[in-house]
Amino acid sequence: MSFPRIALPQGFHNPTILLTLLLAAVGGWLASRIGLPLGWLLGSLLAVAGAALIGWRPLGHPVQIWPKLRSGFIPVIGVSIGASFTPEILDQAAGWWPSLLALCLFIPAVHFLCYRLTLRDGRVDPVTAFYGTIPGGLIEAVEMGVQRGADVRVLTMLQFLRLILVIVFVPLGFTLLTGHAVGSASGAVIGGGQAHGAWQLLSLLGAGALGVMAGLLIRLPAALITGPILVSGLLHLAGLVQGAPPGWLMALTQLIVGGSLGVRFAGMQRSELKAALHLSVTNTGLVLVAAALVAWGLQAVQQQPVQAVFLAFAPGGIAEMSLIALSLEIGVVFVTAHHVLRIVLSVAFARLVAGRVLNPPRRD
Repeated sequence: MSFPRIALPQGFHNPTILLTLLLAAVGGWLASRIGLPLGWLLGSLLAVAGAALIGWRPLGHPVQIWPKLRSGFIPVIGVSIGASFTPEILDQAAGWWPSLLALCLFIPAVHFLCYRLTLRDGRVDPVTAFYGTIPGGLIEAVEMGVQRGADVRVLTMLQFLRLILVIVFVPLGFTLLTGHAVGSASGAVIGGGQAHGAWQLLSLLGAGALGVMAGLLIRLPAALITGPILVSGLLHLAGLVQGAPPGWLMALTQLIVGGSLGVRFAGMQRSELKAALHLSVTNTGLVLVAAALVAWGLQAVQQQPVQAVFLAFAPGGIAEMSLIALSLEIGVVFVTAHHVLRIVLSVAFARLVAGRVLNPPRRD
């Protein structure tokens, strides 16, 4: 689940990477201390992104983190989600069909609306606009866009900023709407609150590794997280493993994920960033409003809380949105299942209609 590069660094510089991680840790610690929701994630993201945007080059190199480091921590989120699997949740899953059906209509609707808004702006060509507004599957969107001749730099920024805006504003929005801190900011612990023995921790990490291998083998979407979710969930249901990853490991995972997102701002031109940010704010705002309306409309037929339904439709990354659900302690399996389907639907719909939208038949 690594991100496509916006600017290729001149090789990785290990001392610079360590300084970047230190900056991410300081940002995460400060954010958690002041009560920012999902503090370790947002704090590390904002600290590293801010350093990248002002052009800070520690030891003469742009802020950077090994791409595989993020990939190594993503399965921890999957294992934690799998720990939420209970027979009661499996019984509830049968009642998820209204929101799953609504998601099948929601994805093409918001993609079309965002595509038309981006075209109307006039600064982005049709191919880049089409693939830049796919509401899921960042890697797949960039790959498909490149094959069609899209501007890969603008396309990557549009998709990346979609993730960033959702990750930043959804937790803050929950805090503002409820009038008090939510999730980790209110004292909730993401991960197991009890002390973990070495054997329990090793068994959880083993479940994650096995899940990654299984996910890649059967080609699950977002295999680095969905594979561990599946294996961890089955092992927890069978009673072969117990508990969730400890809180300190979840905090470290947030730090790595946030810092890895932040380094993507290195090398961005401010003029391009400003234009992409304007479009992304408009499009993301539209999708979040639509998600809120869907959540409100489904409250009469959906057993999950309105907040969980909204979170299930918000167009963030599956790993990051799952972390938010874990932080808020609302329907994490429900939310994750919808985001897996969102990615599949987004990519499938884009492939299905790309030819017709970008190359409409001529009328003689």
